[in-house]
This record gives sequence, structure tokens and C-alpha cells, in this order.
Amino acid sequence: MNIETYRDHCLAKAHVTESFPFDQKTLVFKVGNKMFALTNVDDFNRVNLKCDPERAIELRERYQGITPGYHMSKVHWNSVEVDSDVPESLFLELIDHSYDLVVKSLPSALKKEIEASNKSNL
Repeated sequence: MNIETYRDHCLAKAHVTESFPFDQKTLVFKVGNKMFALTNVDDFNRVNLKCDPERAIELRERYQGITPGYHMSKVHWNSVEVDSDVPESLFLELIDHSYDLVVKSLPSALKKEIEASNKSNL
């Protein structure tokens, strides 16, 4: 996967914003003002993604390219190495999973608005 594919996939989702809130190299994607994905744009070696804690453990055991979130909560975040044993299809699915987890945590009104937008985009 390259950074353009990653960026396009994130931005295709409803209500997603991108920014550099920490520095000039850490690209952050948010939905409802909450992070669901971030990466270093200078080297694009790994992406940090939210993950269900039980699934996170399972993925770390199965793939060398998935480790506890770098500089993040090790329970709720994974780091996924770009050029690793993680298939691109799984990589994209993990971005979707991260986005969905964050949407589920949003206030009901915003969650309904986002879900309606996602359905209309299908």
C-alpha cells in the first residue's frame, strides 16, 4: 500500500477530516473530532489504528507486521507495518474497523448522521 491509497481510503468515509495536530509530519484522520488513523508522512512505514482489544491481541499473534500501538494505548491501538506480512485487503479492513469503532463511540445524533451519510454513499 502507498500513502495515496491509504489517504484516499480514509477520506472516502463520511465526516472524515485530516490534519497535522502534533507536528508537520504526523498525518491524523478523525471522525467526529476523534482520531481513528495516523501515520508519519515522511516515511510512511506504519499506521496506527484503533482496534477492539480482543481482536488486537489475535492480530498481533497472527501477523509480525501488527504490534501494539506506537506511542498509543497498547490496549486499544495497533501499529500496522506498511511493507509486512499484512495483506492490503486486511490493512484496508482494519482502517474500516478503526473508523467504525470511533463512530460507535460518538454521540447518538452525530452517529446517526454519519451512518446515514455512509449508507447514501453505497
